Amino acid sequence: MIQDPKAFLRALFDRAVEVADPMRSIGAFLPERPEGRVIVVGAGKASARMAEAVEAAWGPCEGLVITRYGYGRPCKGIEIVEAAHPVPDAAGLAATARMMALLAGLKSDDFVLALISGGASALLCAPVDGVTLAEKQAVNAALLASGAPIDRMNTVRKHLSRVKGGQLAAQAWPGRMLSLMISDVPGDDMAFIGSGPTVGDLSTVEDARAILAEWRIDVPASVRAALERPSGVVPPGDPRLARVENRIFAAPRQSLEAAAELGRSRGCEVRMLGDDLEGEARDVAAAQAALALAEKAKRGAGAPPLLLLSGGELTVTRRGDGIGGPNAEFCLALALALNGATGIHALACDTDGVDGAAEVAGAIVHPDTLVAAKRAGVDAKEALARNDAHRFFGAIGDQVVTGPTLTNVNDFRAILIA
Repeated sequence: MIQDPKAFLRALFDRAVEVADPMRSIGAFLPERPEGRVIVVGAGKASARMAEAVEAAWGPCEGLVITRYGYGRPCKGIEIVEAAHPVPDAAGLAATARMMALLAGLKSDDFVLALISGGASALLCAPVDGVTLAEKQAVNAALLASGAPIDRMNTVRKHLSRVKGGQLAAQAWPGRMLSLMISDVPGDDMAFIGSGPTVGDLSTVEDARAILAEWRIDVPASVRAALERPSGVVPPGDPRLARVENRIFAAPRQSLEAAAELGRSRGCEVRMLGDDLEGEARDVAAAQAALALAEKAKRGAGAPPLLLLSGGELTVTRRGDGIGGPNAEFCLALALALNGATGIHALACDTDGVDGAAEVAGAIVHPDTLVAAKRAGVDAKEALARNDAHRFFGAIGDQVVTGPTLTNVNDFRAILIA
């Protein structure tokens, strides 16, 4: 018997985040510190924590890492620069230029350690010629509002960049590079983690143009012109990538398995729905609510609690002017679909602590969610129509706020059926 479902769900999420903490997970993947010159570069919401963990093992290092505002960590040698996410800013632009300059002119016996996590797509900002920062910001905002899956968004980003799609690694040639990554993408495809700055890519500008057309994404004329020219994206067989090794050291599956282990230790039956789910948040919520209701109807009085776990990266197509993100929108749509069903509680949070652009990780749903909303004077259907899930859950006190978690293995969802 789970006495406090809300506390139990939060404990599951905290466990999922804990096992993905670079301070406890990166060490097994670090080699002995190489002889000669060692440079550490990186970007992402977990990159400063990764740099901190590297220096704990190797001592002070030369280097530069770019992370999100508020996600910096103390390092003795590696410089930590904070910049904007999910829409890039001037700080990220300037820091990326300095990083590329740091990698220029390396020798074959120089060693580069690259630290890449989710968020690097926005934090590594180097627009192609003819595209300004303001125009790049407009493209990022339009991509985020489109509802397009992350791999489609990152394909467009690569062909508008001088650093993504293997170009960071190519800049370091002929030096040797090891790139260590935390995966935040469905399927753990390294080419799409942070838009693959150290990974070769076979996509083309034609692919990028097709994505803009498919998702009806309006972009400035300069961007369309840039996508008529060949980009600098580096194909996998390029000799400049021959001395690059890419490895993932933390991924969504590990975090879900850790949460599942905790759930089983508390007497739950656990069912994994997948660590790579994609789709519109409200549609996935409707499907999982139907599953939860069906499972509840089948379970007898003596059955153990059933825990449904899933990960991946859901999307939100912006329809209104509210404040929300895919995890909170999932929870709001789930609450409406469950309609107060007894014995079903749920949590959905982003493991980086930021759901959408808000400093909120996600939310918790319980049988009284809609009743609490009515008491607070907020309308669930109206909030969903306006993409206003964060304000909805804030009004009833069911937001999950973690602050910077210093890692990022994507969305975490748990539905508990008592």
